[in-house]
Amino acid sequence: MAETLLVNEIYLSLQGESTFAGLPCIFIRLTACNLRCSYCDTAYAFTEGEKKSVAEVRAEVYRLAKRFSHAARAGASATSLASNSPRAAGTSRSNNDSLDIGRHRLPLVELTGGEPLLQKSSLPLMKALCDDGFTVLLETSGALDIAPVDARVRRIMDLKCPSSGESARNRWENLPHLKCIDEIKFVIGTREDYDWAKQMITAHSLAAICPLLVSWVHPLAPEQQDSSLKKVPAGQTAISRQELAEQIIADALPVRFQVQLHKVIWAPEQRGV
Repeated sequence: MAETLLVNEIYLSLQGESTFAGLPCIFIRLTACNLRCSYCDTAYAFTEGEKKSVAEVRAEVYRLAKRFSHAARAGASATSLASNSPRAAGTSRSNNDSLDIGRHRLPLVELTGGEPLLQKSSLPLMKALCDDGFTVLLETSGALDIAPVDARVRRIMDLKCPSSGESARNRWENLPHLKCIDEIKFVIGTREDYDWAKQMITAHSLAAICPLLVSWVHPLAPEQQDSSLKKVPAGQTAISRQELAEQIIADALPVRFQVQLHKVIWAPEQRGV
């Protein structure tokens, strides 16, 4: 029987977060999540989805990536005509003839959710996409084992802060499996979150493992609020985006403060971007 996945949506947009922010990226959003973070803005992915085979998902990725291959070939032809000579050996693009920035084939491909690792077929899908030459990113909550993920995949792993209501679900056993190409993300909505993140960075020497990301909790639009989400624990003090940025500077915290670009460009509640 073919390996299948429950897929919420697949779309091409710009990567809004991580060290790859701003680059074209195909997002594969999988259905279901085992957490209910207070700030979750994709509650629609808890249950909505359509069953697809791994082959069907790969075919859709190739369909969306096709225009980049055409642009690469057009660029190569222009370069060849300008130089009036064929490209020298060793200067050709990847075997998929795609645009690239550095060593990364464009577009990027990211598995997100929901929680992708809840579906076992996400593992062979990520391996196949790596074999296809894509730079593959995985957005994961940090509550499940990341060890089985293909070593070529760049894992962007959350450490859930107190205001999420899910900090007890952090799987600390994942830390030894992280590599320098991976990234750790803290989503911060309160001063208590910031203090906790700062403590974890020091206690676990996280800056020596991989890049660290800090995201501010963007308020949920009414249509994004879901009754199943956890409540922010009582007694916590909200922190503004500016306060968070200024505190990072004041403390010389070794992190990358990131703004969710897709929420700046499009309406925060818009899907498929």
